[in-house]
Amino acid sequence: MPSSYRPAPGSIPTKPGVYRFRDAKGRVIYVGKAKSLRPRLSSYFQDIGNLHPRTATMVTTGASVEWTVVDTEVEALQLEYSWIKEFDPRFNVKYRDDKSYPWLAVTVGEEFPRVMVGRGAKRKGTRYFGPYSHAWAIRETVDLLLRVFPMRSCSNGVFKRSSQIGRPCLLGYIDKCAAPCVGNVTPEEHREIVDDFCDFMAGNTTAFTKRIEREMYAASEALDFEKAARLRDDLGALTKALEKQAVVLRDGTDADVVALVEDPLEVAVQIFYVRGGRIRGQRGWVADRTDEGGTPELVQDFLLQLYGGEDDSIPREVLVPALPPDADVLEQLLTERRGSKVAIRVPQRGDKRDLQQTVANNAAQALALHKTKRASDLTTRNRALEEIQQSLGLDEVPLRIECYDVSNLQGTEVVASMVVFEDGLARKSEYRRFVIRGVDGQNDVASMREVITRRFKRLLDEQARSETVSTDSGPMLVDPETGRPRKFAYAPSLVVVDGGPPQVAAAEQALADLGVNDVPVCGLAKRLEEVWLPGEEDPVIMARTSEGLYLLQRIRDEAHRFAITHHRNRRSKSMVESTLDDVPGLGEVRRKTLLKHFGSLKKLREADVDQIALVPGIGPRTATAIKDAVANADATRKTAPKEPTINTATGEILED
Repeated sequence: MPSSYRPAPGSIPTKPGVYRFRDAKGRVIYVGKAKSLRPRLSSYFQDIGNLHPRTATMVTTGASVEWTVVDTEVEALQLEYSWIKEFDPRFNVKYRDDKSYPWLAVTVGEEFPRVMVGRGAKRKGTRYFGPYSHAWAIRETVDLLLRVFPMRSCSNGVFKRSSQIGRPCLLGYIDKCAAPCVGNVTPEEHREIVDDFCDFMAGNTTAFTKRIEREMYAASEALDFEKAARLRDDLGALTKALEKQAVVLRDGTDADVVALVEDPLEVAVQIFYVRGGRIRGQRGWVADRTDEGGTPELVQDFLLQLYGGEDDSIPREVLVPALPPDADVLEQLLTERRGSKVAIRVPQRGDKRDLQQTVANNAAQALALHKTKRASDLTTRNRALEEIQQSLGLDEVPLRIECYDVSNLQGTEVVASMVVFEDGLARKSEYRRFVIRGVDGQNDVASMREVITRRFKRLLDEQARSETVSTDSGPMLVDPETGRPRKFAYAPSLVVVDGGPPQVAAAEQALADLGVNDVPVCGLAKRLEEVWLPGEEDPVIMARTSEGLYLLQRIRDEAHRFAITHHRNRRSKSMVESTLDDVPGLGEVRRKTLLKHFGSLKKLREADVDQIALVPGIGPRTATAIKDAVANADATRKTAPKEPTINTATGEILED
């Protein structure tokens, strides 16, 4: 327990410092820093019930805590990074690459530097550019640039062999290498070529293109057309290489653009490396959420890990989605490492804001792809189902899981969703939607009870009307009249409701009223990702890295998505109907025909009179009246005070 190793009162200093928690075996499990150690460490030793579940898990796992006092917050940041890198604590956020990215490397530490494309950890004495999304793309760029900057690109073995036989390799004969191996250029001359290549890759492109243009025109005026043609081809190669790197920031700045997309369990980070206004590389990471910190804390952890050991790759500007808590201290640390001013900013408008949105879209796609890969793995799915069985104390593995969610808008248009996962995969053909009719106003508990009652009453009815037949895949319930299988007649192995104890109790009571006592129920609360069982005072806390918790979360999120989609569709239809109520000559049948044709008020608003008149039963006069009604409704909506519309079950703001 934390109380067993809590420091004595007054023993913790109030100066800046770094602390580390150790477990019973002496392993460092968490490293943190603080402007003042005493209040920060004291916050960990309060009542466990007041701590975030992830923090509570960390302090209960710990067996001791120690700290080191430093003079400044910058020193605290540096020491925190060093300890995280040294001890690799399990409860610190660890950003790991979501794939292996290729780098363009120049071995500037060698006598005759070479350019190459590689992956993996960086090495001293090598200058890196990138990383890039595809190795083939950077190889094409290098091949184009070697005719302009004919530096060495061969391996050490090839270089040594050519030196021994006194004959260059093929690249030397086709003028894509200056052939330093046979003494065609001196080490100093080759170094100049390498420096020019590095300057070009670093973004100083305008000077090279203008210089080659001047030399080309000068050669042409001197009637040296062979040289002019060669320079023309060089200029074309540079232009083609630059076309592969579009200009995204017109001010030509050097910046790293960072974006995060997060959920309660994981966070995906994407970064675009912009040099000279052009995207020079891209990289992505995925990390498990380990504490209750929000986006600012995640940004700070990421920047510290990204720039902690890479002095030469820090740009003048770092664009982030939210300023880290210690932005000034972090700026000071990066400035010291770079040797010149570094600014950390949140873009508000213009090209930089647009670019960060693009990076955020990439992060969202990366997180979705990561989740898809994780969910599609058979071994992972089996482990997730087994973890759910063990954590909830089920008699068998829950091969069929049904999840229910309720959505409403201030007590109106109350709907519910049911999603089905079998063997850890979504069975969308068996999803169901419900319109809640027996509940007045906003009552999520009563709504949950109604939807569970309706679903399982249908289950009992279909089971009573079905007969069992044997198939190759096992017994199947079929309709005795048609012989078709009854999909809705199969009971789930586990019912999951979106919510806490009240929703779980409502679902349990609905099953008891129907005499269903062999279907287990649990609830998943959104805020803390706690799993609740009926009649239990305390939730089941599943490990943050648990595949079972990840699967339950994915099922819950799918039920929420399905419910919100249904709610918005009904809301759109009701808006169309209310808008058209006063149109003369437009009865219920024509209104439904119009709604079926356009599908939403947005599409009806975009249609002109001629398009509306094409709907069966709608003539030109009625079409004009419909268009006027929609326009009047829009004008009223724009002038009326706008209040946010909130899904009261989830707190989500719903847009029109």
